[in-house]
Amino acid sequence: MSIMSNRTEGDARVNFQTCKSSDPKDRVQFYDTWAETYEEDHNLMDYQAPELAVSFLAENFCGNPEQARVLDVACGSGLVAKLMHEKDFRCFVGVDGSTGMLEQARKTKLYKDLRPAILGPEPLPAEPGEFDVVIIVGALRHGFVPVSIIRELWAAAKPGGFICMSRIDPRCESGDEYKVNMERELQQMEEEDLLKLVATREMNNYIKDPYRNYSAEEQDERFLHGTVYLYRKVQ
Repeated sequence: MSIMSNRTEGDARVNFQTCKSSDPKDRVQFYDTWAETYEEDHNLMDYQAPELAVSFLAENFCGNPEQARVLDVACGSGLVAKLMHEKDFRCFVGVDGSTGMLEQARKTKLYKDLRPAILGPEPLPAEPGEFDVVIIVGALRHGFVPVSIIRELWAAAKPGGFICMSRIDPRCESGDEYKVNMERELQQMEEEDLLKLVATREMNNYIKDPYRNYSAEEQDERFLHGTVYLYRKVQ
């Protein structure tokens, strides 16, 4: 019998706001405490980025998903792996900086391996050319994961492998700066013949904005937007 929760959207907003305002050094510990209600809070905020990114990847993936090795970067509680499993992907390795989140991911029983790493300060724990798919959803933003991680994602992919990345557009100057820096890095890597763009897609309903309260007249503007990028590693 399922247990009914009394959590509200207001409770979820508090956790999102606390996470954003936390010092980056303390954020991992906050995620540890958030892990048990993380998925519930994201559902309350209509977090659609994982489903949008996974669907976009599946539409463009060529190959046998059951045989593809997938690196789920900043895997959190395992939302992305659950959705990819529905698309017939079966072999997952997860990476996250929070031991609490890794424990939740372990409960899904989908991952062949779970590897702890605080991205940026610590290198991505993956051998070069190890994965057919490298995916990161939700973490590419100012104060969370640096743009420099993109080259590490590229290194982890096999030649011809897919790299799928989602980026949120927060309503702040730092969000605009991150977008510019990220897209500049991707363009540079294309010019270096490291990556080839498959496609991008705008996501108009990434997540409800957890940092602002909206009046009834503003409900159509309550969602933050974002972009999902899909590249292939040049052989």
